[in-house]
Amino acid sequence: MAGPDGFEYSVRADGTVLIRHRGRPATTVRGGRAAEFLAEVEEGDPQQVMARWTGQYRRGNERTAKHHPRNAGR
Repeated sequence: MAGPDGFEYSVRADGTVLIRHRGRPATTVRGGRAAEFLAEVEEGDPQQVMARWTGQYRRGNERTAKHHPRNAGR
């Protein structure tokens, strides 16, 4: 399964982290959460971490799940 791609992040002078997806701003993280994000990026796969922090980790399989027999009556 292909992982997410197209994510990048930048750290501003005030410690704020701006996460972009394919060149467009996806989210901004400030304060303690920014430090937590940076620590997590250092430990794991940066693309996966950014996808999870921005909520983009679900994209791609909704259409397939929508047509599954289990979900047909919904």
